[in-house]
Amino acid sequence: MQIITSESEAFLRKYLNNASPTGYEAGGQKLWLEYIRPYIDDWKLDNYGTAYGIINPGQEFKVVIEGHADEISWFVNHITEDGFIHVIRNGGSDFQIAPSMRVWIHLRKGGKVEGVFGWPAIHTRTEKDANISPALDNITIDVGAKDRDEALSMGIHVGCVVTFQDEFMVLNDRFYTGRALDNRIGGFCIAEVARLLKQHGIKLPYSLYVVNSVQEEVGLRGAEMVTQSIRPNVAIVTDVTHDTHTPMINIKKHGDVRCGNGPSVTYAPAVHQKLLDLIIDTATENEIPFQREAASRITGTDTDAFAYSNGGVPSALISLPLRYMHTTVEMAHKDDVNHLIQLIYCALQKIENNHDFRYFKLD
Repeated sequence: MQIITSESEAFLRKYLNNASPTGYEAGGQKLWLEYIRPYIDDWKLDNYGTAYGIINPGQEFKVVIEGHADEISWFVNHITEDGFIHVIRNGGSDFQIAPSMRVWIHLRKGGKVEGVFGWPAIHTRTEKDANISPALDNITIDVGAKDRDEALSMGIHVGCVVTFQDEFMVLNDRFYTGRALDNRIGGFCIAEVARLLKQHGIKLPYSLYVVNSVQEEVGLRGAEMVTQSIRPNVAIVTDVTHDTHTPMINIKKHGDVRCGNGPSVTYAPAVHQKLLDLIIDTATENEIPFQREAASRITGTDTDAFAYSNGGVPSALISLPLRYMHTTVEMAHKDDVNHLIQLIYCALQKIENNHDFRYFKLD
């Protein structure tokens, strides 16, 4: 089933190319809301920037489909007298990939300054420095400033957020590739579900909340806040997971998941087994390929925030296999994206109004 259109792929490109670092997601959220507005009945934006569209509002029974909007980034933490910039992480940014990367330093009033993560030439790394590796205390950004005062005059200050410049591309006509697929690709998928529901005239018997949460990368904070506001009865969360068939990944430790073999469903304490069964039955009935994985204790995704809120919300996680997570060349297979959208779209139509997810009843 081919779901993604040229118009929706153009939105995906624009959405991924827009910087949306944790705590500064507003620009991306505005793009996302503008895209889904024709497909929803109402929309809301909370105080910290989580955005959500509502389909068939006003019903007592409420179902959430959710992704998260934020991308990993950096904060300016110190500017040396020579004008070099030290950073700290905003989310799980990988300092080992930073050297030689081009960056944007985002200024308070909306501008941005170009810079690069510099690194000493191989010729200079000799003797005790021969095996030096990137670390948070030795990577620096160079903006071409002659000294600290010039860097400050550009509008750079401690607290400015920094993102990589790398942008979206399609690799071998098969993989969506770039930074921030984790997890704006999830926000894209749930937007496409909203589009399909509208275009196919599907009338759901409950209120559907299409939620794009902020601040997942620093502890599921946006989901934690919005679940208290919406108070849903059911939540289906989508995020990314690791393609474990790329080099240097231990399959026995991280599971057996491969790009192109379908979205992955997760078994975990936070995942409600009756909801998971509904999703698996949906995949089987509609011949949608899927994979399985297990998570010990927590999923580490917004699923945990929804599941353990409001006295317990039946929640499930459907993940998109991803190569090279938390780099600027994250890769997702087009087929998996299509199948993930299809799976959520079909699963929503199996959920009934006032669906009873209790594990058992007594006569």
